[in-house]
Amino acid sequence: MHPSLFSQPDRSESQGQARAPARVPLAARLRPQSFDEFVGQQHLVGDGRLLRRSIDADNLPSIVLWGPPGTGKTTLARIIARCTKSHFAPMSAVTAGVADLRRVVDEARKRLAFSSQRTILFIDEIHRFNKAQQDAILPHVEDGTVTLIGATTENPSFEVISPLLSRARTFKLDPLEKDDLKAILSRALSDDERGLGQLNVDLAADALEQLVSVASGDARIVLNALELAALATPPDGSGRRNVTVEAIAEALQHRTLLYDKAGDQHYDIISALHKSLRDSDPDAGLYWLGRMLEAGEDPLYIARRLVRFASEDVGMADPQALVICMAAQQAVHFIGLPEGSLALAQAAVYLATAPKSNSLEAGYSAVQEDIRRGPNDPVPLHLRNPVTKLMREMDYGKGYKYAHDYEGHYVQQEHLPPGLRGKRYYVPGDQGYEKDVVSRLEQWRGSLRFPKQVTPDEPAQHEG
Repeated sequence: MHPSLFSQPDRSESQGQARAPARVPLAARLRPQSFDEFVGQQHLVGDGRLLRRSIDADNLPSIVLWGPPGTGKTTLARIIARCTKSHFAPMSAVTAGVADLRRVVDEARKRLAFSSQRTILFIDEIHRFNKAQQDAILPHVEDGTVTLIGATTENPSFEVISPLLSRARTFKLDPLEKDDLKAILSRALSDDERGLGQLNVDLAADALEQLVSVASGDARIVLNALELAALATPPDGSGRRNVTVEAIAEALQHRTLLYDKAGDQHYDIISALHKSLRDSDPDAGLYWLGRMLEAGEDPLYIARRLVRFASEDVGMADPQALVICMAAQQAVHFIGLPEGSLALAQAAVYLATAPKSNSLEAGYSAVQEDIRRGPNDPVPLHLRNPVTKLMREMDYGKGYKYAHDYEGHYVQQEHLPPGLRGKRYYVPGDQGYEKDVVSRLEQWRGSLRFPKQVTPDEPAQHEG
């Protein structure tokens, strides 16, 4: 069917923009159509920056835009298409497949041959494409049939195949600053054509602060919440809509935290928690713990990480830390959430304020390295249990000294294989309980003990 003579041409595919009808959400209507309207990401699109220079010079390579939701990835791709006069072919990796890719590539090849117009293939959420689907893009990016712009909220190092990543330049977008969000809201309130200007909206100062504070740098959140609050607020006698902080709170309902239990946020926040506890900062420890719990993280996953921390970073400086963490794990398992969150909080604060030592982790790592490198020598004969006559005839247990038969319940004898004799794996620190351990080891290793009951030539028959 041929288009009607009265229909409007679709310029979005060729120039990366479209005038959105009023019925679509405010965030879509207000989408910037040029760099003059684009807010934020000045480290990428500011004058003189690499990406901006490439766009202005009309020499853009394939790129991957990596950043949180609502930071302008799709908008930036559309502006690039408009600035470079390229055909804009958008698709979502959630719904598209290899057949859709082939169709776009075929059309791009024809377009390039007949009109010399280039095609920007924009793939939203490219991390959702599997390896085979990403492989299908490779040859067409390599031969220049399409210029790829991939958008992802996930770390492309893990989610985009290496051959494709090596043919594209990655640019990271940051969450928008509060001032950026305020500028976007100001434009939304004043724009009569695409914004809310005709509604005569007055946004209270405290409502504005509330809105930008809870948005986590996401422009889409602030615009959609503003539109909902404005439409739900009836005009007063003068025709003004006075949007209050209560209206904003009602529009937001419950803040959606930026968190992905299988993605970067999961690993970034648990890393922040671990490092805050290691640096003895209970306030930051509680905050990052809360960020994970309030976003719906599995509390037992957090408990497992705290248990690991108790041995790795506190260790023998405070052996009670492991007990506290295991108790927290049992409490969460027993009562669940939300009650169990306080048990995890107690464990986190205990770990943050406990003396620190990584001597256990360092010692065991050294053991692992020696075991990997070998040789793994046999157990010395005097440490083996002579449980049969043949074993006794082979000198199993001969010369073993039973510690409890000696003064102070300590005896000096070699326990490591001959190749590791004298090796020290556990080197205690000088914090907390380990100061007592240091004193005890120095006392034992620096003095000789004599048997009370058993002579050195008489092997003691005890289980090891």
